[in-house]
Amino acid sequence: MHLSTTRGSRSLMEPTDSVEEAVELQRRHRHGGGTGGKKSGLDRVGLLMEAVHEYLTMRRSLGFKLREAGKGLLQFATFMEQQRASYITPQLALAWAQQPSGVQPAEWARRLSVVRAFARHRSATDPRTQIPPDGLLPHRPKRARPYLYSDDEIRRLLRAALMLPGKSGLRPWTYHCLFGLLSVSGLRLGEARNLELQDVDLRAAVLTVRGAKFGKSRLLPVQPSTRNVLADYLARRARCWAGRPVSSYVFVSNRGNRLDSGEIHRTFYALSRQIGLRGPSDSHGPRLQDLRHRFAVKTLLRWYRAGQDAERRLPLLSAYLGHVHVSDTFWYLSAWPELMREAMRRLEQRWEDRP
Repeated sequence: MHLSTTRGSRSLMEPTDSVEEAVELQRRHRHGGGTGGKKSGLDRVGLLMEAVHEYLTMRRSLGFKLREAGKGLLQFATFMEQQRASYITPQLALAWAQQPSGVQPAEWARRLSVVRAFARHRSATDPRTQIPPDGLLPHRPKRARPYLYSDDEIRRLLRAALMLPGKSGLRPWTYHCLFGLLSVSGLRLGEARNLELQDVDLRAAVLTVRGAKFGKSRLLPVQPSTRNVLADYLARRARCWAGRPVSSYVFVSNRGNRLDSGEIHRTFYALSRQIGLRGPSDSHGPRLQDLRHRFAVKTLLRWYRAGQDAERRLPLLSAYLGHVHVSDTFWYLSAWPELMREAMRRLEQRWEDRP
């Protein structure tokens, strides 16, 4: 399907070739008026890169991490310098957004949205800025429906983890504890990787999750069984690294460093194939983050089946999961048929109970 902004205009599903036109318009704008007491066009080009750095610093000070968006904006500023363009236009933003070939249109839309957010900020100090309209690339990525692991699949995954080879003997227990914790706590993988010894209070059975999304920290109580597994792992960890330097992170590699995210995923994929969750050559299948989704769904189902008002309790689950908006948690209600059935059953009961 091709979408266009005006009748007879170029299809926006194809990379635009109007960069030269936009740059020429900007060149005319720069040289059309007097230059006395004003910065030259080349100086103004450099100001855009400065503005990007200031914007990223400001947003990050508010708790936004902007890892990918930050890289993208710096690349966009470099692109603008190469074009000798000192202010943003929809044509230039679109040209940069559509530069990568062989990607889904949703990736173009994501790149354009990064520039659009910066353009809104930039327009306050540079009135020449033209904010790219929302409809230029209306594609949205489809959110994958999470995989709901069964209890038996979790047990088989943890048993397989205990069979992992390891020179120090700690590796099997590390992954057994890590995957088990992810399945029962709702932690993000990054949050689990960032846990340090000081964040685990075994006596109180509470984890301190620091520096999560938007720099927020939260306390997570865990069940006695989870506390016991953590205590067992930490005791094995202490014995394994006694008298040797080791990182303060809870989950460490054979070298004593914090576990690498890529290595965790590779280990998970290998175990998934071993227990039949993925085929030998499958590139898609159940994911680690689905363990977090499983926790959220099972919590909501438990509330529904206990006769509790799950909708009213959503803010509690949202705070526990570290969601910024309750709407992020509410998504689970529409994503899972099981939850929708429970919600409809509860609604029908309310109507039946009315006089």
